[in-house]
Amino acid sequence: MPDPSAGPNAVLVRPRRVGICGTDYHIYEGKHPYLRYPRVMGHELAVEVIDAPADSGFSSGEVCAVNPYVSCGRCVACRAGKPNCCVNISVLGVHHDGGMAEFLSLPAENLVRADGLNVDECATVEFLAIGAHAVRRGQVSSGDNVLVVGTGPIGLGVALFARLSRANAVVFDRDLERAAAAASILGVPALPAVGDVGESVDAFTRGDGFEVVLDATGSPAAMEKGFDLVAHGGRYVLVSVVKDSITFRDSDFHRKEMTLFGSRNATAGDFERVIDAIQTGDVPTDKLITHRTSLRDAAHNIPVWATEKAGLIKALIEIGK
Repeated sequence: MPDPSAGPNAVLVRPRRVGICGTDYHIYEGKHPYLRYPRVMGHELAVEVIDAPADSGFSSGEVCAVNPYVSCGRCVACRAGKPNCCVNISVLGVHHDGGMAEFLSLPAENLVRADGLNVDECATVEFLAIGAHAVRRGQVSSGDNVLVVGTGPIGLGVALFARLSRANAVVFDRDLERAAAAASILGVPALPAVGDVGESVDAFTRGDGFEVVLDATGSPAAMEKGFDLVAHGGRYVLVSVVKDSITFRDSDFHRKEMTLFGSRNATAGDFERVIDAIQTGDVPTDKLITHRTSLRDAAHNIPVWATEKAGLIKALIEIGK
């Protein structure tokens, strides 16, 4: 492939770290609902500025995080301040080629200044912003009893920012190892993963259910079960994206006067929230990054990690030092 150039209103960058997430594994497995092949993956990025327009505010050598959601700025969602669900959204590594490459050209507005963060930390900002956005969508506040179902990297980010919102966060995962790791890293309780989750929720909440439930499983069955775990008057946030239809019982939905939210991507404010939390030491990035590889070896490692996830939380591709 030819090297890209900066171009008008664009910045030429060198990817330095690329986080590998569930989206990338789904792309490898052919399960992502929005992707067309062939595609260069990579949307969780730490990049070094190589060449930038003089009026961009960025300078050569600067290390930044990246907001990979390129929006049109004109559609109904963008006009409403929701570029994360732009009608014409183009996501790096999904709709067009991403950062698993030596060079990348990006709109200047999609570079995120991250003063004080190192390259590893910059690469964690995007996936954590997904969690911060979901927590904001669910209107999580101090004292809320919150259940996060699914403790992969996205679920960890959700639970982390629920806790930082001073909610009483609890995690649940059928994978006992992942649930235990999440509870240890975040310092939150984990529901028992044996038997029926509804019975565990009833026992933990004395039959009330959780005021906020956030699903990060990617499992249609789990997403449907989550409706049963929400308290009367509560809120349910679907962070996962699946191809299948999700159904629920209307009578129960109305009986509880439940509020259902979809949560997609993240906004600039969510990126800022994450960067602030990393700067203040509230994010244990050293515990979240568990695996590393090179750009050359990623072609071997990604297929392995897609199926062998023992001990895996976040893997990074290292490009350069």
